[in-house]
Amino acid sequence: MPPETPPLTREQIRNIAYAFQESRILLTAHELGLFTALGSGRHTSAGIASMIGTDPRATERLMNALCAMGLLTKENGRFSNSQGARECLVQDSPGYLGGLMHTVHLWDTWTTLTEAVRTGTGVRLRTVEQKQEQWRSAFIAAMHDRAMRQAPAVVGQIDLSNVTRVLDVGGGSGAYAMAFVRAKAGISATVFDLPGVIPLTRGYVEREGLSQSVATVPGDYLNDGLGKDFDIVFLSAIIHSNSPSENAELMMKCARALRPGGRVVVQDFIMDEERLTPSPGAIFAINMLVGTESGDTYTEAEVSGWMTAAGLSGVSRQGTPFGTSQISGRLI
Repeated sequence: MPPETPPLTREQIRNIAYAFQESRILLTAHELGLFTALGSGRHTSAGIASMIGTDPRATERLMNALCAMGLLTKENGRFSNSQGARECLVQDSPGYLGGLMHTVHLWDTWTTLTEAVRTGTGVRLRTVEQKQEQWRSAFIAAMHDRAMRQAPAVVGQIDLSNVTRVLDVGGGSGAYAMAFVRAKAGISATVFDLPGVIPLTRGYVEREGLSQSVATVPGDYLNDGLGKDFDIVFLSAIIHSNSPSENAELMMKCARALRPGGRVVVQDFIMDEERLTPSPGAIFAINMLVGTESGDTYTEAEVSGWMTAAGLSGVSRQGTPFGTSQISGRLI
């Protein structure tokens, strides 16, 4: 039996219920560009309101709240970014959390959670192709911000001996594809993603100077073939968007895209059989409930089953430093 955890107190439960307030304050300030307007300077709230086009009184109340949260400081009526805000929330900063705009957009879908639980599916469903350009760019930026930090370690766990061709399915910004080509000389990678995403992919790849090594192919992995003769077909944060039947079919396509001896490598939250751990995966399953028609986080048995049914063998699992796991299977 797992060790018992202390019961939550009344105050702790109240804190959970009210946690959305600080989140909304931060997201609104980010959405308005408030931190970037402040930059490294000291300004009155009226001055900032003029810069970002907001009501002066409301802006002062917002900035006071940001001070209470430790994101701003205030002295003699003038506000400044805290060190953390300067490093992470000012647009030109190297550590800028640009992906927070995607979190702003997630707010809208999470407000539909009650209805999603009643009906069993997301109630504001649109594919990436159907969403506005601003949403798509923010989503890819958020995924890029996380992936660029994690990709070198994740790819470093994969045996790249005898690997020359990699297919990154749903590769978004190309962060993992770029990590593969950087990990070993002689590897080329292809990012397969939706037609509306691929121009963004090319932009990220060009900025990194890797256009000669990273190719792009537009398509829909649910409806189109994936190509052939790859040594690795890599799927990071893909299966959680799909239903079990869609994943089973996708795994068949991935297997058909391999050369003999090639591998499919899946990285995602992989849940225990009770679907309680890892705990971020349990929370993320709710994100899939409100944001997709039938996405979910899946267990090792489910993923292994899809791989085995697709003709892959030697299925194995290893953890990553980021709370996710890799499950891989080989085509014999």
